[in-house]
Amino acid sequence: MAADSRISIYCPNCHWEPDGGKHWQCSCGCVWDTFETAAVCPQCRRRWRMTVCPPTPGGCDVPSPHIDWYHGLDALIEELVEEALPAPAAVGSAPYES
Repeated sequence: MAADSRISIYCPNCHWEPDGGKHWQCSCGCVWDTFETAAVCPQCRRRWRMTVCPPTPGGCDVPSPHIDWYHGLDALIEELVEEALPAPAAVGSAPYES
C-alpha cells in the first residue's frame, strides 16, 4: 500500500501502532509484517481479512478486520472521488454549441 500522510495505522481496539516488526504468522509458516503487504502473505499469497493485534510488543490480542486498522481512508476516498467526478454544470447555463 502506498504511504499517505493522511492515513494512520493502528489497532481499532487498543490503538497500538505497528512498529515494523514481524509479528504475524501465516498458516504456511511465514512470519512477516502484515502492513508491508496489506495482509497478503509474501510466501503463499494468502490474503488475511482479519488481523490480530499482537500482544508481545504491547498489543491487545484482539482480532479485527484488517481494513479497520487503516484510519483516514474515508477522507482520502472522498477527495479522490471529488477529483474523479466532473463538476456539475451551472444551473441555467446554455449547452455547449459548436
